Amino acid sequence: MTETALTNPIEPPARPAGWQGIAADWSSDQRAFKNVSWGKAMMWIFLLSDTFIFSCFLLSYMTARMSTTVPWPNPSEVFALTIGDKKIPLILIAIMTFVLISSSGTMAMAVNFGYRRDRFKTAALMLATAAFGATFVGMQAFEWTKLIMEGVRPWGNPWGAAQFGASFFMITGFHGTHVTIGVIFLIAIARKVWRGDFDVERRGFFTSRRGYYEIVEITGLYWHFVDLVWVFIFALFYLW
Repeated sequence: MTETALTNPIEPPARPAGWQGIAADWSSDQRAFKNVSWGKAMMWIFLLSDTFIFSCFLLSYMTARMSTTVPWPNPSEVFALTIGDKKIPLILIAIMTFVLISSSGTMAMAVNFGYRRDRFKTAALMLATAAFGATFVGMQAFEWTKLIMEGVRPWGNPWGAAQFGASFFMITGFHGTHVTIGVIFLIAIARKVWRGDFDVERRGFFTSRRGYYEIVEITGLYWHFVDLVWVFIFALFYLW
């Protein structure tokens, strides 16, 4: 009897095949979300909602650009910088993109060292990521100042379609706000990591549990999302 019980364990019910099986697996919370923490799940939900907002902005921009009868300004000319006596198109945007993409690398290394409990390297890499982000915001402020001095406004610009100014300030401003919030958050978490708050279970925001370095990964999810959004902005707004 005992041998029969050991050799014939109770088998779980068979999962439906095809898409119904995938839906049943996810809805039963057996694989997709079983080991996901509350903080990480909430960050994914926030990023999903933010994806909808950025998608609406970019779709509105493309609709405005394709429907206007007034010529759209050429990004290569509008965003060119004069270095010496030569105009170089999109040079500042290229540098900004390189800086932001590089910050994803330092953030990924910070998450890696965070799970290794190497708090000094984790904090240093998070601060390096924040420095990249602050550099990006500074260059974006320079870009805004340059275009405002050249006459670009949300209601018009000297090069053509009036919708260009509104699209530019709305999309890049919303993204720049995300980067600024990310920089502040990176500095705050890096300070906690550097002080060892996660090792001594010091009470405070995000530090109520010993060894809870997952907040570094959650911060990284936000930062990688901001970088990914910039890739779409760069492709659709500056290269198109």
